[in-house]
Order: sequence, then structure tokens, then C-alpha cells
Amino acid sequence: MPRGHPFLNVGGRSSNQQMNHSKAGNGSADMLSFVALLKRFQQGRPSIPLDTHDVDANCDGPDLDFVYSDVDSYQNEIAELYSYTEYCEFQSNVKAFEDQMELYDLPPNWQKQDSPSQRSIVMKLIDQLEVSNRTLRMQAARCILYLAQGCWAEVQSDEEQHQNTRDNVIVLYDLGVFSSFIDLLNMEIESACSPDIVAVKITNVTLVDSTDIRVILSVLYIITETIRDEREKASEDYKDLAESFVQEINSPLADGELLAVKLLGMITRFCSGAAPQFPMKKVVLLLWKVSLLGLGGMDVLKKLKNEYRLKVGLDPIKEDTLEVTKCMRASSPPATATDILENQYPKRNFKRSLMKQRFLDEPEQIDMEMSGNEGSGNANNASGNNGGSNGEEELLQYYRPFDDPSSSASNTATANPNNQPSLTAPLAAAPPVQITARLPWTPKVRQKDIDQFLDISRNKFIGYSLIGDHESLAGLPQPIHEGFKTLQRHMYMSLADMQIKKEEDIARNPISTHEDEIKLTPAEILYQAILPNLPQYMIALLKVLLAASPTSKSKTESINIMADVLPKKMPLTATQSTKLTVDMGRHKEIIVKAVSAIILLYLKHFKINHVYQFEFMSQHLVFANCIPLVLKFFNQTITEYVNTKNNIPLLDFPSCVIGEQPDLSGDSFVYGADMSDKPYSWRNVFSCINLLRILNKLIKWKHSRVMMLVVFKSAPILKKTLKVRHAMMQLYVLKLLKMQTKYLGRQWRKSNMKTMSAIYSKVRHRLNDDWAFGNDLESRPWDFQAEECTLRACVDRFNLRRYPEATQKCGAGGGSGNNGGGGTAAQNAENSQQSNMNAGNGYGGNNGGADSNGYGGNNGGGGNNSGNNQQQQLNDYGVEGGFPSDEILTHSDFAFFGHSGWWDRKVELTDYFKANYAVWLEEEVYNSQIDWDAL
Repeated sequence: MPRGHPFLNVGGRSSNQQMNHSKAGNGSADMLSFVALLKRFQQGRPSIPLDTHDVDANCDGPDLDFVYSDVDSYQNEIAELYSYTEYCEFQSNVKAFEDQMELYDLPPNWQKQDSPSQRSIVMKLIDQLEVSNRTLRMQAARCILYLAQGCWAEVQSDEEQHQNTRDNVIVLYDLGVFSSFIDLLNMEIESACSPDIVAVKITNVTLVDSTDIRVILSVLYIITETIRDEREKASEDYKDLAESFVQEINSPLADGELLAVKLLGMITRFCSGAAPQFPMKKVVLLLWKVSLLGLGGMDVLKKLKNEYRLKVGLDPIKEDTLEVTKCMRASSPPATATDILENQYPKRNFKRSLMKQRFLDEPEQIDMEMSGNEGSGNANNASGNNGGSNGEEELLQYYRPFDDPSSSASNTATANPNNQPSLTAPLAAAPPVQITARLPWTPKVRQKDIDQFLDISRNKFIGYSLIGDHESLAGLPQPIHEGFKTLQRHMYMSLADMQIKKEEDIARNPISTHEDEIKLTPAEILYQAILPNLPQYMIALLKVLLAASPTSKSKTESINIMADVLPKKMPLTATQSTKLTVDMGRHKEIIVKAVSAIILLYLKHFKINHVYQFEFMSQHLVFANCIPLVLKFFNQTITEYVNTKNNIPLLDFPSCVIGEQPDLSGDSFVYGADMSDKPYSWRNVFSCINLLRILNKLIKWKHSRVMMLVVFKSAPILKKTLKVRHAMMQLYVLKLLKMQTKYLGRQWRKSNMKTMSAIYSKVRHRLNDDWAFGNDLESRPWDFQAEECTLRACVDRFNLRRYPEATQKCGAGGGSGNNGGGGTAAQNAENSQQSNMNAGNGYGGNNGGADSNGYGGNNGGGGNNSGNNQQQQLNDYGVEGGFPSDEILTHSDFAFFGHSGWWDRKVELTDYFKANYAVWLEEEVYNSQIDWDAL
């Protein structure tokens, strides 16, 4: 039996005995088992790009052929700019162009004009953009939009239209159209935010109210997306133009603001109610593409990370998550107990089948396990007679390929010295490819973990500890030496660790420690620009994300993100109603896609540029309830969301305006849905992966935030997401489950062994991470508040030293309601998390059971009576649902979450605190025992 698998018998013990033995920490057998596990990780990696660590080859249904990338295809990205209700405005653009050409005494045909004539026309249109008459100004803007759209009225195919757009964008950008439209955008923002306009339009906003600003944003978006696409293709015609454009969007505009900051300000004003007519979909799409082009996508991130690592003396990254997951096979979707009983196991013990977890398992796998026990080589032949075999034997058969590299007979003999039966022998005999069953990742270990390993070993065997000594092994037994050497070989030093170490040196020796000159990278420029108002920007993005979430309920007080999709006259026929319904669903999906991509892009670039920039942004996301918001998003039937296609290809641009248009009827909707050859929605899968990656980045190595996952009962929600058959999405879900496994209790782990096994096989191993048994010394709940406080102090010290003026502005106004970003931030998230997450009656839940919703068992903490009393006290202090509400979290005077300099402000005590001051004094001061020696 292999000894490296954490869920199998070790040395003949039962699983319970093994966990008890692990907790006790006595005997050298544990150390030898640990060393044996380390040895297994040292063995060779597969030399072929084939994933062999997953044995579920006979899964029901194929994997999604979704390939994660920065953006979708150019045609889809352009089509998503327009709502279906904007169809009539395409004709307005042609009419404006024809009228303008008639004024110039020229034929209304752009392709018949030679190059000098075309440039002359564009220059005249630019001059007309500067006139005071709004009608003439917008007529010129519509003409330019028609040119940017590829003069679709003069072509017969999508390819011709794309080529015209490509050629026209070069002319438009060279002549300064982009800068002119930025000036138009500034004028529209100023006029839209005037008090008179807001007072008139705040009650009922429709598509008509944003007509002009949508024209401007469309031109800016088409130019940006076309240049980005051509730059990605390494087009020679666009090489110099693209570099110039990237420089322009990374430089401040005439008013001193970055374009990205201006767009973030538009989102903030929209969320605060100052400009409800702003078309949010076009704003967030433009912000996403401007940020993506200015900062760089996945390839740029990978290149920058390796450059920065080499600069500080670290080795470049050899494993890329995106590349590794491309070779992975998705685990099987969950099968219901009814399906298993009716279709596969009619004679099996019913009680046992119902109790076993069937997530990440399919009938063919169990057939393989049972036939393996009977000695049959046919994995698809269901015997149905092996109800008496125990779960551990099935796990042994299921997981043999993970632990026994059996590419040759000699290798099998070495890896299996006890000559136990192995299912991997047939794999070794396969002639076409030589398969070595391996885990997909090289294991890692942190220096902190090595120090902890040494400290425990010294105290256990010698009885002393050496503070600051990372290498001394004197007096320790040989297995410890071998384990230490293995840990050192797998030690991984991250770029963030080096940056934190540098900051600690500067804080300890501010005069003698030399600080490197701040390099003005695009990420650094963006961070300095958004730092003063970063809290408002994060809250505004999350409010938009919440409003676009499919699980959010429309309320009168929530923001109206449908302002740029609802027509002035509501539909009268069934066809029009169906079209509008599809359009609204599509509208929400595009917003979720863009906002999730923006947040993830900023987090990744800030983390590479400096880890404390990343921590500053991530803390404000956490304080604005980003974690429960994302969990709320996934608290739906996620497979339906992934497969839902709110799309009518006949109405997508340019198909809706090129060629003969068929009559739109019910048959057209069906035909349009069948035109796609993919069984899923690209943007919905993209959004789900982005949100999972954001959640991972916010929570990784943060125990207090991991506990938020537990409190909000995220495990059942995340387990439902595993039904989506995509390896990359499953990987990030399993990472989130692995983080909280140690807090969920033994009963949860025993009843979810399939999930535990999937974590073992797919997620990277930290060599001495005790995630499977919950013995981690760092899982003490009383350290959580101190952890966030310490991190916040480090971040504030970093910001005050490098950006003193911006940090003071942030401390003075970050998060207040008057500045447009705070106030009642994301109230819907608070209300929905109370109803859907049911968190707040203590960590043990109402029932204290060990079912899928109760994570503490009887000892989970909280309980009914004490939980209700504590909840009432929390509500009195403004803390609802077990976590501080958004009003508290985003208030600039809230002490714990406050910005740097909060101690200089006057704090106004609440009436409740004043009325109960004597009670507080009695409980917290007089009756509190203080250990003065410890202090």
C-alpha cells in the first residue's frame, strides 16, 4: 500500500487512528512516513504534455473546450459593445454621413474617395466637433462612428467591413480623432453631472438619455479594441501606431487625469446617483480595454514577473498555471444518488450508497474500483456485487496511479517493494506512449514552513529552540536531516516575500537601508493615480457587479444598470418582449465579464509591481464585502449560467446591418441559438473563472478571510460549481475548498472524501501543510483580527513613505458618502448575504450538525442561544449577518478599518455606547483579568 497518500492507511492504522496519531505527534513512524512522502515528490516529471494524474477517462460527457485568454474574438468583442435596442441608431449614422457628404458636394460613398480626400473629410469633421452647436457636433461624431464601424452600408461581407474598420482606424487615430473624442467625453461628463440635468433624469432613465455619450464611447472603444487586436496579431501597419497609443493612454490627459481614472470616476458618479444616465456597459468595456492595453495581458504579466524575479536574484517561474491546466482533464460532475441506484447499482446497499459522497465521481470509476477488486481488467464492466468492500479499498484502487510511477518493471519494483497488487501495470505495457502517473505540480514550501519544521523538531528531540537559525541540525536524527534537505530543495521564494523583506529592512533601518528608485511602470502610474480615491472606485465596481449579478433582486434603491438598454417605448409584441429579455440578460453578462476582468487585471499587476499595492486594493475589496458578493454570485445553478446563451446572432453587429435581413420571428430565435457550435457561453465561463481567481487572490494565506468562507457557508456553494466540466475552473474551486478544509471539522472531511481526493490530485502540494487534518498551529481564531491590523499597518506605512500626499487624501475622504463612493455601499450584498448565506449564529450553525450546512458539529461554537444574543449585540453596533455591514466597513472613521491618520480625528461615540458605558466598563475593564507579566 502506498504511504504517500494522506487519506489511506499508514502502517495498518485505520483512518481515525491515523488522524489521532497525527495529532499526537509522537513516534518516529510519522517522520518516516513524511520522508517517504517527500521522496515521492522528488521523482521525475512526465516528459510528454499529457495529463495522466486523472484516472476518470470514462466520464459522462466531454470537457468544455473553453480556452481561457485575455479576451474573446475581435468580432464578438465588437458585437458586445452594442445592445439590440440600438439597432435603429445604425441607420442614423448612415443618414448623418450622407447628409454631411452632401454638404461637402461629394458622393456618399467612402470607398470611392482617394486617400487625400478621405483625410480631408476627417479633418473637416474634427473641426466640426469643436463648434458650439450641439446638433452639428453630434452629427460629425456620428459620421466618424460610421467610419469607425467600417462603412458597413457599402460592403457585402463581414470581412470587408472588418478591413474597412482596420484601415479607417489608422486614419482616424493619425489625425487626432481619439484626443478630440476625449474632449467631447469631458464635455458630456460635465453637462451630465450638472444639478439641473440630474434633477430631471434621475427618476426615469432610458436609452434616449444617453444617446450622445454612447456615440462618443463607441468611437473610443472601437479605436481601442482595433488597435489592441492588431497589436496582438503583431501587424506591421499598426506597430508604431500601437506603441504611440499605449504611451498616450498611460500618460495623463490635458486635465492631468489618466483615461482609466476618468472612466473610474464616471462609474463612481453613476453609483452615487450623480449621473444615472451614464451607459455603464460601454464605460466598463472601455475601461477594461484601456487597462488591458495599457498594462498588458497574460503574456506581459508572465514576462514582467520573470524580469522582476531575476532582478532580485530569484529564478524565473517554470510552471504557468494557465499552461498546466490546459493539459488537465476535468473531474467528473456530481451524480445524484437516485441516478446511481437506478442505473448502476440496483443490488447495492442503499444506505451506504446514499451516505457516500458522489461529487467528483461517476459510475464508470466505481465500476473500475469494483472490477479491480475482482481481478477484472475491464473497467467498464459493472459487477454490482461488491457491496461488502470497504471504502478504503476502493480509495486504494482509485488512487494507485497517483502514487506508483510504473513506467517500467524496475521502476514498479522500486516504488512497490512489498509487491502489492497494482492497477498501473497495464499502463506501463502500453506501447504507443510511455505514461508516468504524476501529480501535475512541483511541490513548494515556504521558508516560514521550514523554520517551523526545524523549531518543532528541535523542541521535540533536543528540547531547545534557536531563534533566527535556519540551518543548524545538530542533535537531530537522520530522518529529520533528510526531510530538511528535501524541504530546502523545494523551497520557493516569491517576489512578494522579497518585497516584504525589503520593506521590513527599511522600517527597521530607515537611514542605512537604501531604497531603490521608484520606476514609473504603467502599473505604478495607475496606482499613484487611483490611490487618493481607491476605496470609492472599488466600492463602485462592486456595486455595478452586484447589480449585474444574476442572483441579485431588483430594488427601487439599487442602481439602474439597464439605463442604456431599455427603450423609450416598451415592447408590445411577444417577439419584441423576447428580444428585450434576451438583450437584458446579455447586457448583465457583459457587465459581469468586464468588471471581473478589470478587478483581476488590477490585482495581478499591482501584486507584481509591489505586494503592498496589491494588499491595499485587496483589503478595500474585502472591506466592501467582495467575498460574500462573489459567493452570492455562485449561489445559483452555475451549470445553467454557463450554458445559457443570451445571444441572437442575427442581431449581432455587423450581421444585423450587412446583407438581406430576414424577418425576425420565433424561428429566427431558435435558428440563432443553433448557429453556435459551442455548448456554453464564452463570456459566462470567462466571468466565472475571473471571479474564482479574484476570490483566491483575496483569501490566499489570509486566515481571517478563510474564516469568512467558513462563516458564509461557502463549501456547498463551491461544491456545486464543480459540476462545470472545465479543469481550470475546477482547480480554482478546489483551491478555495482546500484553504478551509482544516476548519470544517472531521465529519465534513469524512463525508466528502471524493472532494478531498480531487484536491490531493489537482492542487499543488505544500509539503508540510496539514490541510487535510486541521492540526495547523496557525488556525487559532484569536489571531485573525491582529493579522488584518498588522497587514494594514504595513500597508499604511508603505503608502505614507512613498505617496504621502495621496495617502493623506485617501485618509481624509476614502469611503465617505459625500465623495460618491461610500455611503450605503453595496447594501444589496448585505441583505442578500443574510438570506442566502445564513451566517451569523456562530461558526457551528443553528443545528451544530455535521451536514453540508453545519461545519462545526456539536463543538462548532456559537449555538442557538449564545449565537442569537451575540447577533443582537452585533446588530446594535451595526454589524449584521455575522460580518460588519457595508456602511461600517466603508466609513472613514471606523477605527479598525480606518485609513492612516484616523487616530488624529475626533471620534463621536454612539448613543448606544454612551447609554451602556457602565456595563461595558464592568465587563471589559473591571472583570477582565490582565496578565501584566505577559504584557
